[in-house]
Amino acid sequence: MSIDKESDIAANLQIGPTTLGMVRIYVEAEGMDLPLDFEPEEAEEIAEELLAAAKLARGAGDRTGAGRGEAAKKADKAAARSEGRSGGRSAERPGPKGAGRSRRS
Repeated sequence: MSIDKESDIAANLQIGPTTLGMVRIYVEAEGMDLPLDFEPEEAEEIAEELLAAAKLARGAGDRTGAGRGEAAKKADKAAARSEGRSGGRSAERPGPKGAGRSRRS
């Protein structure tokens, strides 16, 4: 599945700190629990990548390319940082459910 392909899978997303000083992204979907723990610095990088992607998504319907200036540069930097990682980010220490904000996708 690619990043630009639609899916019918619904998931619950929780984000919050752990007692070990990590930031946990916890994904729960159709019989699957996936805790992903990140160092705070890496969590900040993920947040920057999300913001850059949101800006690009807002301009995605614009055929002229307007609105892609700074956001496109940030997305390019984020993609460059991600190169060499095997398929994205990996969890450092999986564990039990973490408390945090809940998001539905």
